[in-house]
Amino acid sequence: MDHLQKETDIEKEVFKMYTANEKRYENMVYRRVGNSGLKLPAISLGLWHNFGGIDDPANMEAMLYKAFDLGITHFDLANNYGPPPGSAEVNFGKILKKGFGVYRDEMIISTKAGYYMWPGPYGEWGSRKYLLASLDASLKRMGLDYVDIFYSHRPDPETSMEETMSALDHAVRSGKALYVGISSYTPEQTEQAVGILRRLGTPCLIHQPVYNMLNRWVEDGLLDLLEKENVGSIAFSPLAQGLLTEKYLTGIPTGSRADKPSGFLRRESVTSDIIEKVSKLGEIAIQRGQSLAQMSLSWVLRKGRVTSALVGASSPNQIEQNAAAVLKLDFSEDELRRIDDILMG
Repeated sequence: MDHLQKETDIEKEVFKMYTANEKRYENMVYRRVGNSGLKLPAISLGLWHNFGGIDDPANMEAMLYKAFDLGITHFDLANNYGPPPGSAEVNFGKILKKGFGVYRDEMIISTKAGYYMWPGPYGEWGSRKYLLASLDASLKRMGLDYVDIFYSHRPDPETSMEETMSALDHAVRSGKALYVGISSYTPEQTEQAVGILRRLGTPCLIHQPVYNMLNRWVEDGLLDLLEKENVGSIAFSPLAQGLLTEKYLTGIPTGSRADKPSGFLRRESVTSDIIEKVSKLGEIAIQRGQSLAQMSLSWVLRKGRVTSALVGASSPNQIEQNAAAVLKLDFSEDELRRIDDILMG
């Protein structure tokens, strides 16, 4: 009886295991990262929010499965994602172990190190000791032998660029990462980092900067440099933490990012000037047959200058809506001019 019950339990567990949509690659757009052999989906999923220890595990699973079913193969993490820090990697690892990991060879998994993780002088920034210790800890949390991309999450003003880049090089040579990247580096820092990595024999694959309609700093030299150096780019916060959606048009909803006491979107950032611009942008989106969020993602991806847009989500439906942005990536010159007029006004 016990043996039969055990077999029944196993059958139930297998039945519950996720099976990917066979048509998952039909609609997603994939773009080559620089001049590497790697391609990323135009829309990637970031686990910055809603994958922490305080969040719903069932919703995390549902979001990851929905993303993968839509052809989103790239999942972006960092050592400090949570809260608490590290918990997003732990939760992602649990879902991989539960059965999602059978598709590991179809996934691009990235993590980063640079922000505070533990006390003392070796718990943040860009030293060789911190970066490599952090990578080991990330791999353990996720239950992985390697990540596809390992990033320096931010430049370190007190550690030489040579030391930070040599740590990234070592991560690849030790088999713990396949590629390396940098995040939030200025054009000048990027040029230096790319040069050092090239000399070391481990090219910089990709840069992850913040980029959206309301924050266009990368257009002042960084995108040109990345194109010149054949380095890819993946934009984080392409929806400006939700500002470039319909969410804030009638005020600040309870429980939204701007309503929370901590976080990167502050209540004071939701100004009347921003809301007026967002409202006008929404009119163009309607004319294009898109939601404001979809148009904002398409805009970041316009003309192929950015490899991928990194979205966060709180529900599977939100991921499905965002992924549909790839169905209309082209803009007319008139649409681009009107958008610029609104943003510059």
